[in-house]
Amino acid sequence: MSRFIVAIALVVVAGIIAGALRRRRPEAPTQSAWAVPAQLDRTDFDQPETPWLVVVFSSTTCTSCQQAIAKASVLASPEVAVQDVAFQNRPDLHERYAIEAAPTIVIADPEGVVRASFVSTPTATDLWAAVAEARYPGSTPECDHHLDT
Repeated sequence: MSRFIVAIALVVVAGIIAGALRRRRPEAPTQSAWAVPAQLDRTDFDQPETPWLVVVFSSTTCTSCQQAIAKASVLASPEVAVQDVAFQNRPDLHERYAIEAAPTIVIADPEGVVRASFVSTPTATDLWAAVAEARYPGSTPECDHHLDT
């Protein structure tokens, strides 16, 4: 009987030690967000005189990049320049702006300040709303994108 009590005591002590060790273990590291440039040099891109710039940093081997380019292309107008910057064609720009994920979409104002960005392919509605909101703050309901104010 005393062996049984000792065995139970050992199991309880082992459980307490395991619980204490589990609490001391640090939380799993969180994933950092992909870096997005805060400022662009407008002369690095076509049509630097156009007031607004939408850049799709892409890859020619990326299917979702083609979808992002198609959604962004619709925004081209005399007020909005849209440019696809594929890594295979312009690795210098991907390196200069520390682009690590494709597609990365940035919306820059006339001074090159990035006003909104997406890392992935947004819905057309979110992308178009982000451009509208950047150009005319307060003009759209909130959407799922990063807006700098």
